Amino acid sequence: MKTILLVSCFFCATAAFGQTVGSGALSAEPVITEFRSHGGHASQQPMGTEQSLLGQSGFTSAHGERPLWEVAKPSQVTPLGDSARVLKKAHETAKKADIIWNN
Repeated sequence: MKTILLVSCFFCATAAFGQTVGSGALSAEPVITEFRSHGGHASQQPMGTEQSLLGQSGFTSAHGERPLWEVAKPSQVTPLGDSARVLKKAHETAKKADIIWNN
């Protein structure tokens, strides 16, 4: 077992050494990257014309607002313990299997 581990480590080390030393494609010279300047994006410009998102539909307005508690009904949330008790009772009263297999 130790010899297999030693041989595999030896092959991995020689493969890594061969990739770094033997390849002549890599160069130690730094590559300087220059990006284009976009000066037009930072300059001040007048605001554009107004565009309606609604298209040709008419404008509708109403006076006043009603709070949500006047309009919406409060939802009745069943507590988790109550729903667990109902499920447990339904499980107890459910029909059981008639056949019992003994292998």
